Amino acid sequence: MTVTAVPLQPVKRSYLTWLWVGIVILLAAAFLLARQGDDYWTKSQRGWIGTDSDIKTTASGLQYKVLAPGTGAHPTDSDVALIQYEGKLRSGLTFDKSKQPTPLPVARSVPGFSEGLKLMNKGAKYRFWLPAKLAYGASPPPGAPAGDLVFDVELIEFLPQAVLDQYQQQMGGIGGAGGPPGGAPGGAPGGDVAPPGQ
Repeated sequence: MTVTAVPLQPVKRSYLTWLWVGIVILLAAAFLLARQGDDYWTKSQRGWIGTDSDIKTTASGLQYKVLAPGTGAHPTDSDVALIQYEGKLRSGLTFDKSKQPTPLPVARSVPGFSEGLKLMNKGAKYRFWLPAKLAYGASPPPGAPAGDLVFDVELIEFLPQAVLDQYQQQMGGIGGAGGPPGGAPGGAPGGDVAPPGQ
């Protein structure tokens, strides 16, 4: 068997120098972008949107921004809130969204969501940034997302749990189905993940 060798033209030294310079620049840029992404949440202390002065941080680490103010009193742990919400991962991917107003017992939601609801007034729209410890934690239940989360929430109405319990008893006593419209409080009417409930 005969092998014919084809001679290669030598590469100019200046081409190799520029190639190595380009590789070094690309590696440096990749390193800086990766570092910026890791530090964005911790350094800014302002969620995922930088240093917006309208973002407030609570003692627990919950960050929130008022998108539209509401009026009146704030819900408490003994209330059931009627909300519209959209939950997103840190990447911006939506993992759950209400298809209709959803009743949610304030005390039975994840810690950061519960804390955020108690800051709102009726008619308000807020954005919450929940670090993992205030969301589903280090070991989330099956189907729940791990890590830091962001929620856009509108508080439509809230009522004391006792009023809803009385309503259910009255409706059950006269043959009604019982329960508030929209499903069981804390349930997930439109998704696989119970909204901010545990």
